[in-house]
Amino acid sequence: MLIVGGIALLMVIAYINHAVENSKLEKARQRADLLDRIRRCQDISERIPGQLMTPQLKLLLSQLQLQASERLLPLEKQNTTLRSDIDTLKAQVAQGESIAVKNPPQPIANEAKAKDVRFLLENLHALITGSVQAGLLPAGDGKHWLKQIRQMLVLVHIEFFSTLGQAAMQQKQPGQARLAFERGVQYLRKQPDPAPYQTQLKRFEEQLARANAMVLNNNAPTAEEPSQLTEGLKDLEGDDWKKKNIYD
Repeated sequence: MLIVGGIALLMVIAYINHAVENSKLEKARQRADLLDRIRRCQDISERIPGQLMTPQLKLLLSQLQLQASERLLPLEKQNTTLRSDIDTLKAQVAQGESIAVKNPPQPIANEAKAKDVRFLLENLHALITGSVQAGLLPAGDGKHWLKQIRQMLVLVHIEFFSTLGQAAMQQKQPGQARLAFERGVQYLRKQPDPAPYQTQLKRFEEQLARANAMVLNNNAPTAEEPSQLTEGLKDLEGDDWKKKNIYD
């Protein structure tokens, strides 16, 4: 009986230790997940360009950060910084859509900047999706914001191609400008719903036409520097029978 009792006691102790260890691991997982959500909210809220940030988006990010912070507090009861952040976030959320938006506009003038902003939008997409799955955001609101993110991504590409093309035109590089405007036209035409971007598409098409005209004009041979093509045309013009043979 003593042996059986001893074995049973050891099994109970092992079970309790296992349960305690699992509880610690679960709390650590929850803590890491909540800290990651808070970090993403802060990073996106601070770094997203002003031309893409709206009061509605700023409010959403503050709400999600507040929810994650409140869930984290029971796991970090002695964290005074976290308590202070919660008070600040509550004050911001209480402002509603009157919340201050201080993000400065950031020109998307090169590929590195475009990639950086796209990375922020991908993070926002993951944050929204994870918040819906965690029950922090209603599914309907999640769908609305995922649509907004897709529209913001289109605006990023529009600004990038437009800025790139205009800069090339100013630098007297119509070939490079034509490439940028052509990419803009192709990008907008392949959108699932191109209707909202018809104004931008028309502008890209007009800019592409001007760049094409400049390229053709720059490539046109001059009288002082005849090309092989013009010399060949002169030869044809001076020999009627060769013309006849060609057209026959």
